[in-house]
Amino acid sequence: MSDEAEFRAVAASAREAAAVLAPLARAEKDAALLAIADALVARSAEIVEANAADVARAREGGTAEAMIDRLRLDPGRIEAIARAVRDIAELPDPVGEVVRGNTLPNGLELRQVRVPLGVVGIIYEGRPNVTVDAAALCLKSGNATLLRGSSSAYASNQALVGVMRDALAETAVPADAVRLVPGLTRDSVKHLMRARGLVDVLIPRGGASLINSVVEESTVPVIETGVGNCHVYVDADADPALALEILLNAKVQRPSVCNAAETLLVHADAAAEFLPRALTALAEAGVTVHGDTRVAAHGEVVPATDDDFYTEYLSLDIAAAVVDSLEDAVAHIRKYGSAHTEAIVTRSQRAARRFVALVDSAAVAVNASTRFTDGGEFGFGAEIGISTQKLHARGPMGLPELTSTKWIYVGDGHLRTSAGTVIAQTSE
Repeated sequence: MSDEAEFRAVAASAREAAAVLAPLARAEKDAALLAIADALVARSAEIVEANAADVARAREGGTAEAMIDRLRLDPGRIEAIARAVRDIAELPDPVGEVVRGNTLPNGLELRQVRVPLGVVGIIYEGRPNVTVDAAALCLKSGNATLLRGSSSAYASNQALVGVMRDALAETAVPADAVRLVPGLTRDSVKHLMRARGLVDVLIPRGGASLINSVVEESTVPVIETGVGNCHVYVDADADPALALEILLNAKVQRPSVCNAAETLLVHADAAAEFLPRALTALAEAGVTVHGDTRVAAHGEVVPATDDDFYTEYLSLDIAAAVVDSLEDAVAHIRKYGSAHTEAIVTRSQRAARRFVALVDSAAVAVNASTRFTDGGEFGFGAEIGISTQKLHARGPMGLPELTSTKWIYVGDGHLRTSAGTVIAQTSE
């Protein structure tokens, strides 16, 4: 069997499983999720052993320790993954939710209800916990999953998917509702991206190059998750102490994630008071500031290039600029930003309202850190990704974003005629 034929057989089995999974009751899906959680903990030694092989290969290949840490699994991390699955089981089931409905003037009862997407393909990098999070979210929302993680975590992902499939075999959910895309080469990714008719939607999770490649090459519809060039704007009327706390949290608390701040913008009227304190505090936190000439007037920085303002550093680096107005800050964000998360720090309600109205991003924060743009922080449970597009899903994607809708209308023999609606008469 060719690689493509093998993939199509796997995808076809997932599609058949999706048809069985879609109408299942919440109790049946929740039971399957709890079975998965229990199995992950019970077989953690097996998973850790497989993961150790991935970690060893990564270390031999010269992978940075920060990336190895994202790859590594241990019993504690597996317990946390299982706990996240149990948390998903506790969430409301979106399938069957009535989005809107009414009775039409002609008497037809009309409603729009949530339904599963069908087969969801996930292409992602690095962390093997995504394998379980994605499968669990898709299962809860009635979708089958085709998982294509990075080759660096292939042994870990094989073990995790194997455990989940074995657990599902004892439940009402078909084991084929969770499938690992076979193969380690880029061809396997291409097969997934070209599987229109077998796969209903693709969700890429990772860096800009991965996301752009999937968006540009896929014939399957894509929900685009985005990189996070997030901004913190310190307004003329900001509380300097509060602004500093928010900036440090947004940049330093966890710099390697997409909702960390990558650019600082400071109103010219606040620069003289705020920037000396901010530059000192950032330096003490180990952050390298790539500043424009107006920022450099207030402290030691690395001269910023235009590219710096486009960069998602994912490290202890930040670009910084002084702007003359709120509108200039918004213009900067529109030019350089990735439409992920932008924050304003201000005591002015008028400035806050204007910033919120003008900024066109998936999330806008007022007097709060960018780090809150997260499915868990928003109360959605684990997230499938953070979408920066403008289709049905934008921002942290929880269970509702993994559904589509269908229209149901119920009549009593309603017939549409040129004269309008009539009710068919039937004899008893």
